Amino acid sequence: MNTLYLVRHGENRANLTKEFSHRLIDYPLTPKGVLQAQQTAEFFRDKAIHAIYTSPLQRARQTAEIIAAPHGLAVTVLEGLREVNVGELERRPVSAEGWALYTRIMEAWFTGRPDVCFPEGEDFTSLRERMRTSLEEMVGSQEGRSIIAVGHGGIFTMTLRDLCPDVDPEWLRGQDNPNCSVSEIALSRRNGRLYGEVVSWGAHSHLHGEAADLVPSAPRAGELGEDREGQGTP
Repeated sequence: MNTLYLVRHGENRANLTKEFSHRLIDYPLTPKGVLQAQQTAEFFRDKAIHAIYTSPLQRARQTAEIIAAPHGLAVTVLEGLREVNVGELERRPVSAEGWALYTRIMEAWFTGRPDVCFPEGEDFTSLRERMRTSLEEMVGSQEGRSIIAVGHGGIFTMTLRDLCPDVDPEWLRGQDNPNCSVSEIALSRRNGRLYGEVVSWGAHSHLHGEAADLVPSAPRAGELGEDREGQGTP
């Protein structure tokens, strides 16, 4: 048995502007994001942590490095932990139309249509496979380890049911996963494949003061103007 902590990165500018950020958009942490990472480091300070992995994006790397410092651990960058590849959406100006398309594709994945693909981006099958590959790199054949993976809300949320088949999709839809939230997964191997059980999801009670002033992951209704693409199927 191993313990995996999925840590979403601290706040960065894209959280405020609602830009999609897979590769081209790559902001560092805001001052609040640094504070969130520092408070998350305090949460982990007294825990036995054996390894820390991170997405290559700046906001995740910085968060991971702050968490790793008290443990004297090096941070390993895994390309597979990068956020969902939304393709051309990352090049578009922020708009209600773009977010409507994003929401429809995520809904397609939630409802069992893994082949629906972001224009010039990836489908769920590709996302699932790179997350599985990353998990195998992090865990390998070792047992009894506690591992931190710092990454992104999209990839963590959308691949959770592949790792933890018992998760109720309706429950998952209603869960928040804010900046620097911590999700704990108990990992075991059955017939050579990793399986997980959710111990906690999106916990953020370790954040306080300014760090606990959390921004929503998606735009609020009407925040970006009229939704002209909210209907239809991708």
